[in-house]
Amino acid sequence: MASLGIALWSSPLSMAQPPAQPPKVLTYAFNVAETGFDPAQISDLYSRIIAANIFEAPLTYDYLARPARLKPQTAAAMPEISSDFKTFTFRIRPGIYFADDPAFKGRKRELTAHDYVYSIKRVFDPRWKSPNIYGLENAKLLGMNELRAQVIKEKQAFPYDTEVEGLRALDRYTFRIRLAEPSPRFHFMLADPSIMGAVAREVVEAYGDNIMEHPVGTGPFRLAQWRRSSRMVLERNPNFREEYYQADPAPDDRLGQNILARQKGKRLPMIDRVEISIIAESQPRWLAFLNGEIDLTGVPLEFADVAVPNGQLAANLAKRGVQMDRQLASDITLFYFQMEHPVVGGYSADKVALRRAIALAVNAEEEIRLVRRHQGIVAHSPIPPLTFGYDPDFRSEMGEFSRAKARALLDMYGYVDKNGDGWRDLPDGSPLVLEYATGSDLLARQFNELWKKNMDAVQLRTRFLVAQWPEQLKMSRAGKLMMWGLGFSATGPDGDDFLAMGYGPNKGSGNHARFDLPAFNKLYEQQQVMPDSPERLAVMTEAKKLMIAYMPYKVLTHRVATDLTQPWVVGYRRHPFIRDFWRYVDIDLERKARP
Repeated sequence: MASLGIALWSSPLSMAQPPAQPPKVLTYAFNVAETGFDPAQISDLYSRIIAANIFEAPLTYDYLARPARLKPQTAAAMPEISSDFKTFTFRIRPGIYFADDPAFKGRKRELTAHDYVYSIKRVFDPRWKSPNIYGLENAKLLGMNELRAQVIKEKQAFPYDTEVEGLRALDRYTFRIRLAEPSPRFHFMLADPSIMGAVAREVVEAYGDNIMEHPVGTGPFRLAQWRRSSRMVLERNPNFREEYYQADPAPDDRLGQNILARQKGKRLPMIDRVEISIIAESQPRWLAFLNGEIDLTGVPLEFADVAVPNGQLAANLAKRGVQMDRQLASDITLFYFQMEHPVVGGYSADKVALRRAIALAVNAEEEIRLVRRHQGIVAHSPIPPLTFGYDPDFRSEMGEFSRAKARALLDMYGYVDKNGDGWRDLPDGSPLVLEYATGSDLLARQFNELWKKNMDAVQLRTRFLVAQWPEQLKMSRAGKLMMWGLGFSATGPDGDDFLAMGYGPNKGSGNHARFDLPAFNKLYEQQQVMPDSPERLAVMTEAKKLMIAYMPYKVLTHRVATDLTQPWVVGYRRHPFIRDFWRYVDIDLERKARP
């Protein structure tokens, strides 16, 4: 009452309310445009980052635990897994709600087990042409592959209400997945919200073919604005449940313990809005960070020597309070040969020799030094660090650079200059021209210059096919590119996904090279059903040796990820597999307001 009395007798000026705290906004930029936000349809990293913060999978990873450790997210507990690794039962927490959307007709919509069943079935629905189908097809959910084949054969609408033994809701909050074969690591798939995030059926039916533009999930953020290939704004989801920061870093993990001490117990998410711009060129992106317009950035390769000389944060940035997170990423960079292409594809000795010669002619060390500015290490296999199957001591021709061997292979198999123009021809005398898909930005041009230098040195002519990322991705899935360079990041702590790039049945989805070798397929299937063990590791090693011998992919590097954050960004730490990290960071408004 005393406070009320003072207010009544105060002057109009004193009655003014204190200014509201400004919203906490995290700003950063992508260097490549998004494609959309439907978990069933996307596969590119940038779209998946957005989707992962809108949708939620049953499981996630502890943000600070190293090595990575799974924990429940929308699930009430870790799944019940049968002793034969064929049955996985998930129980979903009651009281989790989707963000509001007109599709729900004004009612508050609770997440149920049926939503996960529906969302997984959507990946099998041919209508959506899901690039993620290969993982679920390989897992062999009882009845699902057969149902998909029937839909394709009869050209019918997908029967979502058909009961299938391998994917069933047992009650409102429980669903069960049953597999035809053991899959000890299947539940890892249920920790990727950008693929396994729950989508409501009403939303999909309301927006139909425009669902890529209308993401509605249970996650901490919702899409507020979108200008395609330009700007995305996400805001806090008012329906997001009451959840607080918890993590379990190792006792001797000083950085993890410091973050936990500052963040523990804060309600998630801690920020109100995220603003993402598409800035393709590195220089304006870097200048935006230096000017404080971007809160978080990966160090552009062109500026790595200035920002992190010798791997250390530059003194001028450290003086400003800029923070650095630097670690070997769980990823690979590569270029592939389209194995069905008449020039570089095929399994005959002469075609294998051509691919191996091209691979040997590429100087990955020079790429790391000149273009990547020491932000990477040479890769010797397709399996990246921090995953089961990676061996840091493994050495192979994949990581070798030898123009002498390249020339010898080309000469031996008849790839010589037959018309005297200085360029090698095909054995039949027709022109040999490599067509390499690439982007148009400055960094792409630097990679292209180095590529041309490598190929010129062994007399191989190259033509560059310049296009935007979404267009290239579409062409790649359709098998219309001869060669393309790109990167793959791990979504979980297992190397299976990277061997899956060579599995024949995955052609057109995860297998961009369209490699299909029976001996490799057999090894891939064998390791899939084995628990982690020295025996499984031996099978995986044999499989990756076949990929190296036939060279459908030339894996170049494992990147070093160097992230910089402004002094006011609190709690950021790169996780090898978490894309939905926004909920775990905070903005110190007081620190940001300082000059």
